[in-house]
Amino acid sequence: MKKWNLIIDVEKGVDFINAVLSAKDEYVGNNHPGYSAPVALESSDIVTLERKVRGQTPMVDAVNVVRMCNHCDNAPCLEVGGEAVRKRDDGIMIIDPEKAVGRKDIVDACPHNAVVWNEELQLPQIWVFDAHLLDQGWDKPRCVSACATGGIEAVKISDEEMQRRVSEEGLETLNPELDTRPRVYYRNLYRYNTCFLSGTVVASIEGTEDCLEGATATLVLNGSDAQQTQTSVFGEFKIDRLEPGLGACEVRIEHPDYQSITIPAEITDSVYLGVIPLQKR
Repeated sequence: MKKWNLIIDVEKGVDFINAVLSAKDEYVGNNHPGYSAPVALESSDIVTLERKVRGQTPMVDAVNVVRMCNHCDNAPCLEVGGEAVRKRDDGIMIIDPEKAVGRKDIVDACPHNAVVWNEELQLPQIWVFDAHLLDQGWDKPRCVSACATGGIEAVKISDEEMQRRVSEEGLETLNPELDTRPRVYYRNLYRYNTCFLSGTVVASIEGTEDCLEGATATLVLNGSDAQQTQTSVFGEFKIDRLEPGLGACEVRIEHPDYQSITIPAEITDSVYLGVIPLQKR
């Protein structure tokens, strides 16, 4: 059995605003019988953006993560919903727009906060993977077509094939600790859920202090070298994909023509160590 999955590349989405706008255009004020009642403008966040900013000036990294119903295989909303929530054979979750009236408990059941409450209709609502369009012959949801950078991909494949892609492409889901088995996957999610350590290395070059390219920055954890990178033409280095709250560490800066230096650091979140001067040997 082939089932639908969504793959979102965090690095390819400039802001993913088109995904949000396409959902508003498709659902706000529009009735799709059997799939979704009209979504109210004031509760139209069935597809949303979450902005994540890492680091401090001048080394800042910002991304937008698009979020929607995860169409989980182990969905709490399905467990509490009874006849009001159903899981299709193709993996898509549907909250029945008639049977779910008054069921605010379905909103509360979602640990991903992906079910929104339509106050006017007294109805829980989700992004239904544009199932009404797929059933009409569309080969992808609108958010895929609307993403100009190709950052969103919809695939209908077997679970075995999907897990192979997850393993080979390093795909992740949001909040895996919830064990809801989402069908929405993310590529390059490290820019959302990890932190980095950075700095700028300078040295005296031809009588003036300038950025030092090609210096080696080594992260030292518990006395052992953990990660290593080199400074750019601007003297900048970034050691990325670090777990938040990693704690005490050291950064060793080395260059063949300059004296090495070791700097203590504390990783609670992304850290900029500032300008690091090296002295001539």
